[in-house]
Amino acid sequence: MSTQNISEVRPYLTFTLEKELFAVDVAKVREVLDYTTITKIPRTPEYMRGVINLRGSVVPVIDLRLKFGMEKCEHTIKTCIIVLEISFEDELLILGALADSVEEVFELEPSQIEPPPRLGTKFKAEFLHGMGKRDEQFLMILDIDKVFSTEDLLLVQESGAILNNQ
Repeated sequence: MSTQNISEVRPYLTFTLEKELFAVDVAKVREVLDYTTITKIPRTPEYMRGVINLRGSVVPVIDLRLKFGMEKCEHTIKTCIIVLEISFEDELLILGALADSVEEVFELEPSQIEPPPRLGTKFKAEFLHGMGKRDEQFLMILDIDKVFSTEDLLLVQESGAILNNQ
């Protein structure tokens, strides 16, 4: 979805990674969890931190810092896991995304969202719906369905299926 497709006021959940502010459409967020023990799965990419047990279901957890090429950091009291619903091949995948902190939920009007810049960000523009403006601060609005590659999502899908069948 590009900024042209944003024609109504929408709520966004904002969170931080390495002091940068990001947002994701609240419709994609299932819940936000305090940081908990993550069980590492052998032979997975470093950004695939492992899995958590969420009320009896296995939920893979991706470290967004590492996925975006940022430095890994130790978790703090504010570190959290944002449980997201990702659309992949006509299926809904549940995925945990590790974030430094969750800030707030607020609404943005279409007039507060600009197209993503072509230069000057560490992140590929196709990951972004746009740049939101709130007061004097910019935030990167993620297109969460495009953040993860097919390879990433197949890995998530397989890890959940393997562990749920044990």
